[in-house]
Amino acid sequence: MKDLILSLQAVSKKINGKEIIKNIDFTIQRGEVLGFLGPNGAGKSTTLRMIVGLSRPTSGEIMVCGYSIQKDYVKAMSKVGAIIEGPDLYDYMTGYKNLEMLGAMSSNVSVKDVMSAVELVGMEHRIHDKVGTYSMGMKQRLGLAQALIHQPELLVLDEPTNGLDPQGIYEFREIIKNLAIEKNISVLVSSHLIAEVQLMCDNVSIINQGEIIKNANVHELLSTGEVFWVVDRQGEACDFLNERFHIHGKCVENRIEAVVDVSKLEVINASLIHAGFKLQYISEKNKTLEELFLSLTNQQGIM
Repeated sequence: MKDLILSLQAVSKKINGKEIIKNIDFTIQRGEVLGFLGPNGAGKSTTLRMIVGLSRPTSGEIMVCGYSIQKDYVKAMSKVGAIIEGPDLYDYMTGYKNLEMLGAMSSNVSVKDVMSAVELVGMEHRIHDKVGTYSMGMKQRLGLAQALIHQPELLVLDEPTNGLDPQGIYEFREIIKNLAIEKNISVLVSSHLIAEVQLMCDNVSIINQGEIIKNANVHELLSTGEVFWVVDRQGEACDFLNERFHIHGKCVENRIEAVVDVSKLEVINASLIHAGFKLQYISEKNKTLEELFLSLTNQQGIM
């Protein structure tokens, strides 16, 4: 069983008497990448600021690696690396000097830690160049290295791919996935690029009007149970599926469409082949995260 790295329990936040965050709960396990989605003004930034200790919750509890942010702030924050509102970099200094200066503020960050972070983000060949010569993507990588130099167990990233071109977005996404898989680092990432969240994240939390309206595994969330087969003798195949598995399919153009228990798909396909049908192609039809997000937030009357 994975370790619990981040836990928000009944967290609320009032600003000027108005409840901005309303009794929210979500968790992140070790090595998990969690996408945090919501329309503008939904409460994403307020929540992230509370998690990284820049703002205090009005009620509820935030735990990082078993330490309460409210009661044991220093130990909790020692486990967190973050990029909130973009990395803070000095253009006239080299990338290495930026990291060295930040590392000097902590007694337990060594040169080895700095170079390890540089390698993790793939900056070895440009780390001694001035930051002013870096592309936006390289600056984001350096910002990520800043967040990694003290070896955090949780990364909190607020819109980390803002301003990046498609290549930069792809490279950043791959770095994040590798950090989770190879280094077992947990990542909480807020983004308005919903398709990117779908590609990057294991799980997703959707917030709207200060409330969490969905916590779910991305794959399970998007699975509709809809399947289509491209098979010969469609009419006979439809009858076979109905008689053998009580699957009520319909013939559409060159395929059969039906809603099935996906866990039984292997048995169903083997039976079709064993019965003599030529199965050319099969695919599971999924929703996109964008479609689901718009559906959920529209129901809440935001969009």
